[in-house]
Amino acid sequence: MNYIPTATLEFLSSLNSNNNKEWFAENKSIYELAKQDFVCFIEKLIASIAQFDALVGDVEAKKAIFRIYRDTRFSNDKTPYKTNMGAHIVAYSKKPHDRAGYYLHIEPNNCFLAGGAYLPPAPWIKAIRQEIEYNADEYRSIVNAKDFKKYFGEVEGEKLKTAPKDYPKDHPEIELLKHKSFLAVHNLQD
Repeated sequence: MNYIPTATLEFLSSLNSNNNKEWFAENKSIYELAKQDFVCFIEKLIASIAQFDALVGDVEAKKAIFRIYRDTRFSNDKTPYKTNMGAHIVAYSKKPHDRAGYYLHIEPNNCFLAGGAYLPPAPWIKAIRQEIEYNADEYRSIVNAKDFKKYFGEVEGEKLKTAPKDYPKDHPEIELLKHKSFLAVHNLQD
């Protein structure tokens, strides 16, 4: 399978309209089929990525895929299920955000691919900022390249409102250094 079946998007759309335990229980068999289709797709995606990034070749699809069940303990939104399917493919990772990786998000009218560092912890963000400072010209040449702009537009991610610690407000690369995440995102049609 080289695509996500329409039935998966239809299930997610119905779940969005019926996000409750009773409906989900009645439609669990449909969910299981959609989940299996997604696992198969992610297995093939991992194999494709491994052709240019061999380090992800050993990633297990089931471990890369996020659960559909939401953690509602500390949320005002008590809907029990996510209305998307997502996978974070990253090599050598025990935690979801300790290395740069690849992400696929499937949700009706909100499908996208992404790659990069999502809210990296303090030591890692410090190292990223240091590398950007040392290699700003190279970094700019990559993110301003015609193909990068065509597929990803701008680097996305939350930004600090002020200069990060250890950098002056008037640093020549301050706008690059304010990023808290460094993401290349490509939106997809359903």
